[in-house]
Amino acid sequence: MQALPLKLSKRLRKIEQMVTSDYSHIWDCCCDHGFLGAALLSRQAAKNIHFVDIVPELMSELESKLQRFYSNSESHWYTHCLDVAALPLLQHEGKQLIIIAGVGGDLMIQFIEAIHQRHPKLCVDFLLCPVHHQFALRQKLNELNFSLQDEVLVEDNQRFYEAILVSSAPDENAPITLVGDKIWQSNSDKQTDINKKYLTKTLDHYQRIQQGNTSDVSHIIDAYRAITL
Repeated sequence: MQALPLKLSKRLRKIEQMVTSDYSHIWDCCCDHGFLGAALLSRQAAKNIHFVDIVPELMSELESKLQRFYSNSESHWYTHCLDVAALPLLQHEGKQLIIIAGVGGDLMIQFIEAIHQRHPKLCVDFLLCPVHHQFALRQKLNELNFSLQDEVLVEDNQRFYEAILVSSAPDENAPITLVGDKIWQSNSDKQTDINKKYLTKTLDHYQRIQQGNTSDVSHIIDAYRAITL
């Protein structure tokens, strides 16, 4: 099978590597050009891979590429031009993973709340990689009583990203901490350096907000200051 030629960024590669469970359906949301979903399709990470984006032109172009490169794929693929909040999850059986990356944590919160309100009893996994508002996202996941499966910190092109794999099923032994836990652990000097740079950058960001007197974020600053590397 000829695969779609693509070179994943460090961020997308890390997200792709975090997909290890036996999923029946994977939803690559806000998929843009479909690189992440195509990588998952190439290794048949699930029986069904869904590409979701709200932009008609992107989805039309992606549909053509998928037909060209994956017409004989053993995994089934589908393109959906729709809002992430409207995913037709109940139309499918088996374990489902919703991947949302490349947008802010504020928008992710809207999507997750809408999905959770529509399907309050459906157990589904989310793999989230926000470009900002990580603290607010974690706070919302905590409020919804989601549980942590895995989390990693990645540096890509001088920017830092948290990739968080969670389940909508509660588990008191796997809480989602507001500033992260596993992301600060390191097994190499390089990762330790990334962790230090990210912590410094994050603290600087919230200290600027605090100095601007537009909102009180002292509790967030205290939470990050309590991290030991």
